[in-house]
Amino acid sequence: MTSEFNDRIAAQRAILRAINYVDWKAEPLLGLSRKAIDRWITSNGIEADSDLAKLVESASSKLFFLANKSQDQISEEYQLVRTEIAATRDAIVRLLFPK
Repeated sequence: MTSEFNDRIAAQRAILRAINYVDWKAEPLLGLSRKAIDRWITSNGIEADSDLAKLVESASSKLFFLANKSQDQISEEYQLVRTEIAATRDAIVRLLFPK
């Protein structure tokens, strides 16, 4: 269980680190809760239906899923969601830092 918790926290930190690498005009994203995301979107004038907002919300909901499943036996669905979180993080990085 500790490993799943650490993996989840590491995934959250990686997403926040990528997002906050940008020097946002008002404030950084302080967490992946619904309230933290809403505040960040509003404070920085980000369109709520933008690709970035949707990706951040998706990452948040997937991390919430993992938090609720971490005490269960690790299932294929759990592993799939972990992979999806990594893909979402990568999509956020590509969106914020296009080559």
